[in-house]
Amino acid sequence: MSKVIKILGTGCPKCQSMTGVVKDVVSENHIDASIEKVEDIMEIMKFNVMTTPALVIDGAITIKGRVPSKDEVLELLK
Repeated sequence: MSKVIKILGTGCPKCQSMTGVVKDVVSENHIDASIEKVEDIMEIMKFNVMTTPALVIDGAITIKGRVPSKDEVLELLK
């Protein structure tokens, strides 16, 4: 089943870094996932997240306020 990944962030450098890490992990490991960038502050607030970037996998917030390593993202997607 395809995973739904959302990256919450307003386009700051950290948010862009997180997007790059997630995209790399998904493509390098052939993971079936859709990646959506959520940049609308009202949408981000619906997740009750105050620090960005935040990584949401299948509706669950997994990482907030920092850029994860590729290994960390891979573990979360397994």
